[in-house]
Amino acid sequence: MSKTLFSMTAAAALLTGCTMIPDYDRPDLPVSAQWPQGQAYEGIAGVSEADISKVNWQSFFLSPPMQRVIQTSLDNNRDLRVASLQVEQARALYRVERAALVPSIGATGSGTRQGIPENASGLGKDTVSSTYSANIGTTAFELDLFGRIRSMNERALEEYFATEEAQQAARIALIAETANAYLTYLADKKLLGITEDTLKSQQKAYALIKKRYDLGTSSQLDLEQARTSVETARANRARYLRFVAQDRNALELLMGTAPDMAVLDSLTLDTVQLADNLPVGLPSAVLLERPDIKQAEHSLKAANANIGAARAAFFPTISLTGSAGFASESLSDLFKSGSSLAWSFIPSITLPIFEGGKNIANLDSATAGQKIAVAQYEKSIQTAFREVADELAARGTYTEQLAAQTALANATGNAYRISRARYDQGTDNYLSVLDSQRELYSAQQSEITVQQERLSNLVNLYKVLGGGK
Repeated sequence: MSKTLFSMTAAAALLTGCTMIPDYDRPDLPVSAQWPQGQAYEGIAGVSEADISKVNWQSFFLSPPMQRVIQTSLDNNRDLRVASLQVEQARALYRVERAALVPSIGATGSGTRQGIPENASGLGKDTVSSTYSANIGTTAFELDLFGRIRSMNERALEEYFATEEAQQAARIALIAETANAYLTYLADKKLLGITEDTLKSQQKAYALIKKRYDLGTSSQLDLEQARTSVETARANRARYLRFVAQDRNALELLMGTAPDMAVLDSLTLDTVQLADNLPVGLPSAVLLERPDIKQAEHSLKAANANIGAARAAFFPTISLTGSAGFASESLSDLFKSGSSLAWSFIPSITLPIFEGGKNIANLDSATAGQKIAVAQYEKSIQTAFREVADELAARGTYTEQLAAQTALANATGNAYRISRARYDQGTDNYLSVLDSQRELYSAQQSEITVQQERLSNLVNLYKVLGGGK
């Protein structure tokens, strides 16, 4: 009998049945089949068939100091660590759901001693009876004939896959954020450098004009204008000192540990090397490979599977409970040959008749959730398309803008030197010198800002195209 019981249980566990999950059809891309065209995109090379997801990040960030900073972030950043642990958590939850597909088998043992008084024993005397039993069996194992459990298992699997893609998206975002924070640090250091050079130059000019004023060859207006220039440079220096310190703090948070200043300062904004030939494929190839888009699609599949579970709730639930073992009046004889075989087999069926509309409401909720997931999936694709298009437009214009800004800085530098010479010769007033110096300083600042923005554009393009391994 025990063999028959467990054969029936095993056969029930192997029943596959059907599922009621709707057929999944990937929604059409709600964006153009081509990237935008126009003057802003003229500097971009043609569409490539290469897949940027195959380009590892070390092949893009070519400067060794930046590679070390990024690797430290990947090793120590707490947000990325949380994302990795969430993947492990989702994997464990999937295993929990999957376990419901097979019966759980447990062993039980029990012993009972019962005393019966003389007037109730039927034997005319007090009696004491004992019963001992040992069994193995399964309790309330649901036969998944209509796919409710498999639908829930499919949902958990897709949620696990979505969490994996979220972790990959967080990794790519961390790489880009760390690189941009490092570029900001280098840019502010360079701005601090030109500010300190400007301050030294203004202090020398002020000292010279002060001597001329003491000799009566310069006016008090020239002296006060020179002093204004010195104080402006001092204020700017304090500001950039603060920025550099804050940039370092931001890097420490991203890296998860105190940065090695020797490594940070071994690179300058002018010596940063990034790969400038990122492959840009068609929207359909690029967008569907982005981890955040894959995450949204897995969430959509999970919502789709949820409909299957809601549909299955309208159908009967069949459960099996069974056990087999031995029973004896003596514990010492329980496992001896000849002990009595004890078994039970209890199938049950539950058919929903009236539940106040709960099952219909659950199905409506699951269907609405699936439609929400479709809209979120389409919105994530539209957002990704916009992000790539923006960075492509920036890539097509930053090179020309930087060249123009560099030419402007050179021109204002020449104008400043001419204005300074004319003042020294007495043919111009000091106000002209101050104006040309301010224009030079502003042009230098703008040149550094554009230089940083151009490098950040390459980093952001790497990110929005889906990054690399």
